[in-house]
This record gives sequence, structure tokens and C-alpha cells, in this order.
Amino acid sequence: MPTRPLTIVIAPNAFKGTLTALQAATCIEAGLKAGLPRVHTIKIPIADGGDGTLHALVHATGGKLLKARIHDPLGRPITATWGLSGDRTTAILEMATASGLALLKPAERNPLITRTDGTGELLRHALDRGVKKILLGIGGSATNDAGTGAARALGARFLDNRNRDLPPGGGALAGLHRIDLSHLDPRLATTDIEVACDVTNPLTGPRGASRIYGPQKGATPAMVRHLDAALRNFAHILRRDHHRNIDKIPGAGAAGGMGAGLLAFTPARLRPGINIVLDAVRLRDQLKHADLVITGEGRLDPQTAHGKAPAGVARIAKSLGIPCIALCGSLAPNAHQHLPPGLLAAFSALEEPMDEFALKKRSPAMLTTTAHQLACLLSLQLTD
Repeated sequence: MPTRPLTIVIAPNAFKGTLTALQAATCIEAGLKAGLPRVHTIKIPIADGGDGTLHALVHATGGKLLKARIHDPLGRPITATWGLSGDRTTAILEMATASGLALLKPAERNPLITRTDGTGELLRHALDRGVKKILLGIGGSATNDAGTGAARALGARFLDNRNRDLPPGGGALAGLHRIDLSHLDPRLATTDIEVACDVTNPLTGPRGASRIYGPQKGATPAMVRHLDAALRNFAHILRRDHHRNIDKIPGAGAAGGMGAGLLAFTPARLRPGINIVLDAVRLRDQLKHADLVITGEGRLDPQTAHGKAPAGVARIAKSLGIPCIALCGSLAPNAHQHLPPGLLAAFSALEEPMDEFALKKRSPAMLTTTAHQLACLLSLQLTD
């Protein structure tokens, strides 16, 4: 251990349902400083493209949160939050804030009629700000309309065989006959759009958007069959009239086909969410002088190694030869057997079994205490 004050980078994900990434980082920092008063800490809240990405990137870039009046998945007016980077050149959007499943009551879930218009409206607000780049996370959607609602909000038209506009929703795409892109917002073509997409599903078929994700959005087996056929028709019309073959592209089925729509109607690139976030917060640059990296998430389990935020942090730390450990809300059984490469150890902050209410109330103190205990161990090394 160095004799100079330690430099520790604190880069946790959100602890879902209990702490935001920034709150988790702040708790860890408080615990470390209680045990190591001279420690130098750098807080970098992170995310993997899902919930919390917006706030993590706005914080990391010194940006600001903005409000916009848009429409939810059922066309009702709502106010959604989006972000602008500190240099005002990049918009940060989360599809879930506009077209997300959490915006609907369970009885309202119906991917035959839910639409992505609100996400398109957020994109339009970003374009109106004159941004050069848009970062869009597409997790948590309530929709299965292949992004046609978003495209409609940006000037596209989707017409039936009598040249009438289709009603919104994924089910209506079964009657799609023509796609008119003549009035699609031209600013899309000159805007760099990166999409946080952590799935590789194609648009249609056994692993497609409708069959894999439709049921969690309220689709019955009959609805799943109808939606898959509707998306096949959409892909056929797009291929026939616009020579865009996107059906089998990995990620096309993400967010009810929003991946396909973005590929079809914008110059978007689909990338793993964790890579987008870690590039945006410049984690590699900020780790260069660190002695230790602390990451974390609500629960570390076998899925952590597959594109989750702590795995991304550990990967970069390992490449720079910097030790990395995780402080988590809880650990799955035998978690030590599933640590991502570069993650040396993981510790649980959970002190005893408790219900959801108690967990939310006690999480800050438990995480702070765990970080303090870690600091005490580090102090022993420094005085050895």
C-alpha cells in the first residue's frame, strides 16, 4: 500500500429500489472517510443502460435535468425527465421515462395498443436543443410497435391499403401497407445516436420481441402470435419499399422492436449499455491514478458478469492493473464463484433478513458501515 493518501474511485451502479448510484457512492465515501480520514475519493456513479443511466450520466458530465411534456404509452399527457450534458452537446434519454412499463398499471398493459410516441417526442425535444449527439437507453419499455410511434412523432407516416394512417400500437402493423418517410425530421440524419441495447434478440421469430418480451408487457399467447405477425409484415414492407433489411440484426427486437425502428429510421448504433456509460463518464481516464476501485450493485449474482455495471468497471480496472472490489446490497449463494474478471472480492451490506420497507430505510446506514469496515482493514495495511 502507498504511504501517501489512498486514491479510491467509487463507481457503483444503483441499488435497485433502495439507492440511486449517486446515493450509493455517497454512502461508500462517508464510510471510507470515517475510517481513513486522509483518503482521496472520486465518485463516479454509473449504470448499464437501464434504470439510473440518465441520472448517472448527467451527474458524471456536470449536466442538468430537463422536463418535457410528452405522451405516455397510452397517449396520455405526462411530464418526463431527460438530460443535457455539461457541455450542452449531448442529450441523455431513457425510453422508460416516456414509454415505460412502470408508467402503466398492470391492468393497462396491452402491447397491441401501447405506443412509443413519447420517446419520439423526447428525441424531438433533444433535436430542438441543437445537440450533436443523443444517448438513448431503451430498457423497460411497455411497447411492441417497432418504434413506429417514435418515428410518427418525428414525421413518418404508416399507412394502410387505403392510404389511411394506421392507429397506434404494435397490433395495427398487421395492416401496414406503406411507409412514408418524406417528412421524417431531417436533423436525425446528421445527429450521432447511440442506443444502449443489452439484448441480441432479432425482431421476429422464436427469439423475437413479441415471443420473448411480449408476455411481460401483458400479451396473451394469442396476442403474441398477432404481434409477431405484425412485426413480420412491418419488416417486409420496410424491406420491399425502403431496402432496409433489419429483421435479423442482433438487437432489432430490443424494447418491442424499438431497436429495429431506430436502425431503420435513424443513423443509430446499438451498443452494450455499460460500454456507452463507461465511455461517457471517461472511466478509464479517471482510474489512471487510482489505488483502488470500489463498485457495487443491489445484488451480485451470476448475471453480473454478463454486461452489468460492476463487470464493466472491473474489466477496465483489470486492464489498468488496479484492484477492484464490490460492496453490494446482497450476494447470491456462492457468489465468489461468479465474480466477473477483475473483481477480486465482493461484500454484502445486508445485516439481517428484512422486508422491503426496512431495507429501503436501513440501506444507507448498512452500506456506510460496510464501507467503514473496509476502510478499517485498509488502515491496518497502511500501518503494517
